[in-house]
Amino acid sequence: MEEIKELGSAQPQGREGMIHCLTIVGQVEGHQILPEDNKTTKYEHVMPLLAAVEESEEIKGLLILLNTVGGDVEAGLGIAELIAGMKKPTVSLILGGGHSIGVPLAVAASRSFIAPSAAMTIHPVRLNGVVIGVPQTYNYFARIQERIVGFVTGHSNISRERYNELMMATDELANDVGSVIYGKEAVSCGLIDSIGTLSDALDYLHGEINRQAH
Repeated sequence: MEEIKELGSAQPQGREGMIHCLTIVGQVEGHQILPEDNKTTKYEHVMPLLAAVEESEEIKGLLILLNTVGGDVEAGLGIAELIAGMKKPTVSLILGGGHSIGVPLAVAASRSFIAPSAAMTIHPVRLNGVVIGVPQTYNYFARIQERIVGFVTGHSNISRERYNELMMATDELANDVGSVIYGKEAVSCGLIDSIGTLSDALDYLHGEINRQAH
């Protein structure tokens, strides 16, 4: 119970061995500490935890439960890269929402599922605070955006053209640029692998654990 309370994670014993269940919820917190009334996932907790899961002899697979409103791009991409680099079976399940940086986190797993009622929000990179109005600022934004697009398209079946269309749509969000796509649409465009529930994600994970064991 203490591990669930502090880190949002648990290690249930499944039929094919122990799995680690990690929740990424609220806002992914990076270098800036967010106000106490914000629900956050702290990257300094998640990064070493993922390394420990990969190194553990007892843990056989990773289940990632996602319901995030976005957050720090650098922190989110760092976590996504760690997940993508794991040899153990990994599966993600989007519940509620996978907003902004939640998209790379979802596709980083070896298999991604989305609940039928869940939504994913895709939009360009944003920056809080003072912005200097010079060409270098635009180039900086473009390079960050390219990192995200490259990661998402490299770990899913969506094309770069389609992802950019969704990201830059002007008729979907009020007073904003981007798109909201729901379960079936996320699968049909190739962003997410399958519609599914918790049991579907666990069935896949146990199947992969069994396959690796033999």
